[in-house]
Amino acid sequence: MQNFTFSYPTKVYFGEGALEGALPEELARVGETVMLAYGGGSIKKNGVYDAVMEKLKAAGKDVVEFSGIMPNPTYAKVQEGAKLAREKGVDFILAVGGGSVIDCCKIVSVQAKTDRDVWTMEFVDHEFPVEGIPMGAVVTIFGTGAEMNNGAVITNEETKQRNGMGGSFHGFAVLDPAYTLSAPMKQALSGAFDMLSHNMETYFGKPYDNNLSDRIALANMRCIIDNTRAMIAANEVAK
Repeated sequence: MQNFTFSYPTKVYFGEGALEGALPEELARVGETVMLAYGGGSIKKNGVYDAVMEKLKAAGKDVVEFSGIMPNPTYAKVQEGAKLAREKGVDFILAVGGGSVIDCCKIVSVQAKTDRDVWTMEFVDHEFPVEGIPMGAVVTIFGTGAEMNNGAVITNEETKQRNGMGGSFHGFAVLDPAYTLSAPMKQALSGAFDMLSHNMETYFGKPYDNNLSDRIALANMRCIIDNTRAMIAANEVAK
């Protein structure tokens, strides 16, 4: 396996130990107050929290923690994060986790920069926010690929809707495959089938034929199936 860096437009740092070089480099470019966003606390058990916090402290950042982001994040949680970001004068948001944490932060980013309600903006006024707090991500579980786009799925419990929203892109994402080794098999399998379903959508769900995307999707599906079988057979490299 070879490490690499890729930007489109999110800059991706991939490889074992990628956090060590990538995070200090990126933190040197951002403001002093950083929001560290994460979910239920698994990052504190697998060592990712300590590794990230060490880099934040070494960079001299003031850290504001925003925790408890749930699977299928709610709009109320978005508003909580945006309020915290405004109150603390957050300059940068660092999402550490999987797709739900990353999605939530995309909308926190834009909501914190406007007095208007972004749900109303998007679904009533049909406008999209254009300004957001800069963001980065440390991805701890494979699945949605949420770090590579500005789309987010948010649940509005008040209106009983679960919609796709447009938020901010992450400026960078760190993907260290070693972090997935601590993921429970149930979570790893969920991520694998998440990836498989997205590729099936690409292959089956479009009205027009596209040979290039079809071939990419087929290759992806073969890789996912092969590596999922290997993962079930306790192959850590596949995981």
